[in-house]
This record gives sequence, C-alpha cells and structure tokens, in this order.
Amino acid sequence: MHRLLIPMLASTLLLTACASHAVGPGSRVVVERAGSELLKLRAGPGLGYRVLLGLPDGTALMRHDCVTEVGQLWCRVSLADAPRMTGYVSADYLSER
Repeated sequence: MHRLLIPMLASTLLLTACASHAVGPGSRVVVERAGSELLKLRAGPGLGYRVLLGLPDGTALMRHDCVTEVGQLWCRVSLADAPRMTGYVSADYLSER
C-alpha cells in the first residue's frame, strides 16, 4: 500500500503545480517583469539554448504548451503579430492579462 501511495502523491503534486500554468493551446499572454534585460526567446526549453531575440514587457504572445526543465517551467510561444516566430520563454515572465 505504501509503495503505491508515495508515487500517487508525487504525481498529484506535479499535476497540481502544472495546472496553475495549464492553459489550452493558443492562449494569449503578455511579457511582464522582464525589465531592461528583455525576456529571452530561446530555441529550446532551457538556459543552454541560443537566444533568438529579446522581448520587452508588453509583448503579446500565444502560449502553446509548457514543459519543466531542471525545475523551471518553460513555455513554447509564438509572437502574436508574427506567428511563425516561435521559441521558448520562462513562464515566470508571462501574464494572462
């Protein structure tokens, strides 16, 4: 019984944490709190991927899906005004306003 309980609790916690950022494909979000550094749009989900471009606060994006890499939630996004420009950004800097 205990062997089943721990994996079930762990998966429940993981799903609960992801649900707070779970939004359907094509959800509109904006960049927030990037400051003067700009939010880096990366080629993949993590700091080791090359930077494609910097996004200032207020940039409108479409969020497609999110993945967790090394404890950080990364979302695949495209620019709302240029949908072919896609990449990954840290979910910490996205707002659904």
